[in-house]
Amino acid sequence: MRVLDFSTTIAGPHCARMLADMGADVIKIESAEGETMRTRPPMRNGCSTAFGQLNVGKKSVVLDLKSRDGVEAVRRLVAAADILVENFRPGVMQRLGLDYAALGGLNPRLIYCSISGYGQTGPSAELPAYAPVIHAASGYDMAHLAYQPGRERPDYCGIYHADVVTGTYAFGAIASALYQRERTGRGQHVDCSMLESMLSLTLNEIQWSQFAVAQPSRPTFGPAACRDGYVMIAIASEKTFQNLMTVIGHPEWVDDARFAKYSDRRANWGALMDGVEAWSGRLSVAECLEALNAGGVPSSAYRSVAEALADPQIAHRGALADVADAAGSFRVVNLPFRMSEAKVAAGPRAASLGEHTAEVLAETGASDRSKR
Repeated sequence: MRVLDFSTTIAGPHCARMLADMGADVIKIESAEGETMRTRPPMRNGCSTAFGQLNVGKKSVVLDLKSRDGVEAVRRLVAAADILVENFRPGVMQRLGLDYAALGGLNPRLIYCSISGYGQTGPSAELPAYAPVIHAASGYDMAHLAYQPGRERPDYCGIYHADVVTGTYAFGAIASALYQRERTGRGQHVDCSMLESMLSLTLNEIQWSQFAVAQPSRPTFGPAACRDGYVMIAIASEKTFQNLMTVIGHPEWVDDARFAKYSDRRANWGALMDGVEAWSGRLSVAECLEALNAGGVPSSAYRSVAEALADPQIAHRGALADVADAAGSFRVVNLPFRMSEAKVAAGPRAASLGEHTAEVLAETGASDRSKR
């Protein structure tokens, strides 16, 4: 399965990296300067592990897409490709003569996936978009703010949910298109929107926006203070609530009029958490978690990413892969699923810029003059 990856930054590269982990032959098409993520820290001897995380297992081919030779090289590659992924602003690939209308005729089995901020058509289609912009535009940031009592200024989210979620949706859409192609023999254009991907995360809020619902004054999940940190306690069911009341030494609160029903607990969340913290505040995080786990209450310490990566469960699952680039070795996260009849794993290496240009173009009968 051959994939041509024209994408940059996060959403498209994440999608194509997933395809590479599933065994596809992914060819990343880059300019002579290399894509933006090649310069993002951590940098070691000119190599970015952030880039490697998103592009390990791919080949790198340098092409000048504004030149006749570069476009011709792409057309040759498309003739033998199964999938193309791009995340330029709508209209860019068309101006280059590399849109689905132009390339689908060369290869009717081609699955052409376009990832963009707002979709390929419509009044917002050509607006520039990055993940933080989409977080704001989708209502996600304001929905999150509603769960932060006393806060009025939206947070800046430095974790780019929109990119990762959209890249994952694109991967699923491509897999579905491949299955459909097995039935019909034809490829198709997949149009994936970051805005709509982020909207899919606001499940409750989408419904609350349509119907008269009393907005919760406080969340039913939140941190509880301990002597040396915080734990997250999730009161997700009646059984969970009952177990928690037993653990904190207040089984009588199960029938307390303030807390007996789900709606009562939401209305009196502050009083409930005050009672929980009167118990947890006397304990260390470790002691609190020991009691909560023994009582069947879903909970976790608030960990750093480094602490999460050191979890024995991560090692047990083989969730991290050792890979390499021109500067040495580093670790990346494998895909979060395992398959009994297929290998799912990160490739061994992140390619240097243009490392495979001559090799790949020679397969098509072209020369590497198309990169200039």
